[in-house]
Amino acid sequence: MSRPVLEVQDLKKIYGTGEATVHALRGVSMTVHRGDYVAIMGSSGSGKSTLMNILGALDIPTFGSYKLDGVEVGTLSDSQLALARNRLIGFIFQAFNLIPRTSAVANVELPLAYAGVKPRERRRRAMAALDIVGLADRADHEPNQLSGGQQQRVAVARALVTEPALLLADEPTGNLDSKSTDDVLQVFDDLSAAGRTIVIITHEDEVGARAKRLIRLVDGAIVTDNRQSPIELPPVGAAAAHAKVQSVTNGHLAAGHGAAARTTTGTTYGPASSYAPPVGRHSA
Repeated sequence: MSRPVLEVQDLKKIYGTGEATVHALRGVSMTVHRGDYVAIMGSSGSGKSTLMNILGALDIPTFGSYKLDGVEVGTLSDSQLALARNRLIGFIFQAFNLIPRTSAVANVELPLAYAGVKPRERRRRAMAALDIVGLADRADHEPNQLSGGQQQRVAVARALVTEPALLLADEPTGNLDSKSTDDVLQVFDDLSAAGRTIVIITHEDEVGARAKRLIRLVDGAIVTDNRQSPIELPPVGAAAAHAKVQSVTNGHLAAGHGAAARTTTGTTYGPASSYAPPVGRHSA
């Protein structure tokens, strides 16, 4: 197996001293290999936000080791950390963090601008990233002209545009309704099926069920770490969600045309029996 994208050993994060000491992380160890899709779940106070900040090179542990794409993060200077965040990690936040009154394509270009990529190449790569998330036809729209789900998909495109080793998402569906949540999770399913490495921090069971691997944190420690589907296959949760959608859709069809189906073809509608990872663009 290739070098892990992410490897942490015995991470501890302690805030305060004396009676005010808080142990936010208590010896967390985990390895994420290339192509995995990991959901880290926990309630408020579980330590998942602290872990996310460390994985994103936004904070440092009190004790322990963190390697990102083979690089020991603790040995990097501030300028090297900034470079690692720009080149190796694609961030996706709950609040989208898009720049208002700026087009979708210009928002997606931002990491490339910081990296010194020339304008024409920036535009080409930004449009390609928008196409991946199904929003190439919304490239000129500003954030206030997009739905919440579309804004989050623009944020995913921005995270993708630098071709990072790791996509790191912090509660990416926390501000979305159920339809937009499913649209965004479908994008993650597609990216996972294409071999992207994804780590999602979440408290939502629906999100955790879609991942290939589910880790649960309680009081700063990993209590369960379950493999839900093999790294090399599409996420099992995506198959279940696809079957559920098919079942609902077919159920509506059956309700509207059941009598005709029974008398002419004998067709019965039910969940899909097999699943192939979806390809192509998503609907707006």
